[in-house]
This record gives sequence, C-alpha cells and structure tokens, in this order.
Amino acid sequence: MFDVVSVGHFAIDSIFLPDNKAPFIVMGGPAAYVSLVARHLGATVSVVSKVGGDFPGAYLWWLQQEGVNLSGVVKIEKAQTTRFELKYTDNLSRRKLQLKNKAPSITVEDLPKSLKAKTVHIAPIAGEITYEVAETLRSRAQWLSLDPQGLVRNFDKKGNITCDSPADKRVLELVDIYKSSSNEIKAITGMSSLNSAVKAVHDCGAEIVIVTLGRRGAVLSVEETVYRIPAYKLKKIVDPTGAGDVFIGGFLAEHVRGENLLWCAYVGSAAASLVVEAAGPTSIGNKAEIYERAHSLYEKEIKR
Repeated sequence: MFDVVSVGHFAIDSIFLPDNKAPFIVMGGPAAYVSLVARHLGATVSVVSKVGGDFPGAYLWWLQQEGVNLSGVVKIEKAQTTRFELKYTDNLSRRKLQLKNKAPSITVEDLPKSLKAKTVHIAPIAGEITYEVAETLRSRAQWLSLDPQGLVRNFDKKGNITCDSPADKRVLELVDIYKSSSNEIKAITGMSSLNSAVKAVHDCGAEIVIVTLGRRGAVLSVEETVYRIPAYKLKKIVDPTGAGDVFIGGFLAEHVRGENLLWCAYVGSAAASLVVEAAGPTSIGNKAEIYERAHSLYEKEIKR
C-alpha cells in the first residue's frame, strides 16, 4: 500500500528560458515532479508510466536513489519517450508548448496487479490515459486525484497545442481531488467563468478542487467554501515548469497523513516556490525547507 502513486508519462523536456541561448534538457512530466516532492515529504511513492528506449537510464537510477518505486514503469526499447519543447516569454508569464514525440499509451494491462494506494494521482500529458485505466485505478485507491491537462490538449501535425473540452468527461465522476490551471478547468467543464467551472467539477463528485494561478497562488475549494492560497514571494523565478505538479504532490503527501486541508495547500505552495528557483525537478527542497516556507505562509494568513 503506497501513500501516493502517480500515473502518466515521464517526459524529456527541452526548456528554453529567456536568459539562455541553449535549452535545458531535463526529465519532465507530473510523474516526476509529484513523486519526488511527495517522497521528500516522507510519503511512500510509486509511478506507473511508459517510456521509450531513448529515456536515459540515469533518470531512472536517480529516481530510485530518491526512493521512488519504479515497478510500474514500462520501457519499450523500439518506442520513443514523450518529448516536449517549452519556450518561455521574457517575463516567464507565458510559454509555447510543442509536442515532439509521444510514447505509447498506458493500458489496463500495464497496471501492476498488486498496485494499491491511499491516493492515486492521474496526470496525463498527451492523452495517454483512457477512462478504462482511470476506472481500474479508482478501484485500487482510497482517493483518486486528477490533473486533466493531457485530456484537454489537442495536437496538430506539428505538435502545436490548443486546449478544448474532451468528448469524454466521465473521468470527472471518478475523482475525489481535482487540480488544474484556470484555463484547463474552464476547458474540461466548458464553463467561461472560474467559479462556474469549480462548481461544475464539484457537481461531478469531487470533494476537493484546486486551481493553480501561477504567481497569484491558488484557489482551494472544499464543499463550496473557497480559500485563497498565497504564493510564497520570491525575488526571482528561474523556471516555472512543474510548479503546479509540485503543488499537488506536496498537497497529497500531507493529505494522506490526515492533515488540515489548508495546511496541505500551504505545503503545496511552499514546495512549488522551491522548484521554480532552478531548471527541472532537481531543485525540489527537502522536508525542512518546505515546512519552513509553509509555516511562514500559514502564520501570515493567521495574522490576517
């Protein structure tokens, strides 16, 4: 019984930042960011993913050294790993995302038969998870968490991405915890306002809805009570990639321990502030660093 199992493709990301002529080539995907931060916070974690023969063995070795269980990772030597190119604007407020390669989809047969978890976090990045896989995972977990980014993405022949409402929204009826960006929750629900979109996800059955807002923090909605979660103030952001994934990874690591939901969200916000201070997932802080920033956010909110 794992605390947190993250399901979705690992990626190889080429990240173009304003101050660098050459891209950073790093491991990407929610599977990496979520599992690493949850592990740093003391949770037992595993990953279900599919990669190609081009996925560096050094990445897998490093994840194992960090304590991430990889028994659910399938490597297909003749296939290619999902790859993205990310180009950020000068102020890092926007990015152009382009799909370069896509690994084979995750199937029900790929799921380890013994897999059980307190929380399973489904986080597709390129439509690699079907409803049947999500339905099977629902039966293996106490809580099912969803980040739908890969379900609302459409790709043209060049890999350029647009967001649109998926034809099949049944997965929303399976989840207990929902997390996405503002644009993604509007896309998956078809609603034009954030409040209406959050209500629509609750109406489908989700108890907890989280919407990340970048530098403006996040919204946490529980049983129709909405909380504003502040972002930890930083002097400089280097790479925003994965911040939302780290947020939910931190949240889930605390949630499985039965912590107060507001505290869970502050831990998520604190962890997200650490990962953006360098490129890629290597800068996720340790438990003491994350808690120090979370306590700072929590105390400021109490004083208000």
